Amino acid sequence: MVTQERLVEAFVDLADTLVAEFDVIDFLHSLASTTVELLDADAAGLMLADQRGELHLLAASSDETRTLELFELQHNQGPCLDAYREGKPVTNIDPATAEERWPAFGAAVRAGNFTSVHAIPMRLRDEVIGAMNLFLARPGDLSNADLLLGQGLADIATIGLLQERAVQQQQILAEQLQGALNSRVVIEQAKGMLAARHGVSVLDAFAAMRTYARRNGRSLSHVAVEIIDGSLDEAQLRVT
Repeated sequence: MVTQERLVEAFVDLADTLVAEFDVIDFLHSLASTTVELLDADAAGLMLADQRGELHLLAASSDETRTLELFELQHNQGPCLDAYREGKPVTNIDPATAEERWPAFGAAVRAGNFTSVHAIPMRLRDEVIGAMNLFLARPGDLSNADLLLGQGLADIATIGLLQERAVQQQQILAEQLQGALNSRVVIEQAKGMLAARHGVSVLDAFAAMRTYARRNGRSLSHVAVEIIDGSLDEAQLRVT
């Protein structure tokens, strides 16, 4: 029986992983192994969806589980896919029921000598980002308490993954903004130089740069750099 102290320790360990330098694969493997231990399961696998909504296997507690998960993806059938698509747990499925619902996957479950399979969605409110498969070889089902614990572990993992995605997106936006600001400085400098050299307004100089860039499939910032370093033949700009 899992003690309260061990439960607290498990959740603290997952939280510590979130605040440390984030490694998605390591985090998911920790989640899989912790879930197997706390729920007295025999194996676990984790699938996450990409931007197109297609699931990919990212962690498995054993080679046999990895094979089963890949088999599930290959045949596009199984509890993990149903849990992801419906956003609901699929639990306590015995081999006979598995073969009836998912013939190819069910046969593989029976061949692996598992007594039951389960899938828990990784979700936050209405957003489902993947699912976790659990396999049991021992007699008996997962209790309601086990399932609540499994969902709790999946939930904290989902929050961590979504947080990491938000941080990454913020970093990308910040980098894009800084890049745009840097480009603006270079462009302003180039059009000022061009206006002074050709005796035209800054607006006319910018229009010439923009027309040249579009005509040649170039970015404005690259054209501006070449104007500043003198590598561009300004006759091609047709400044008027």
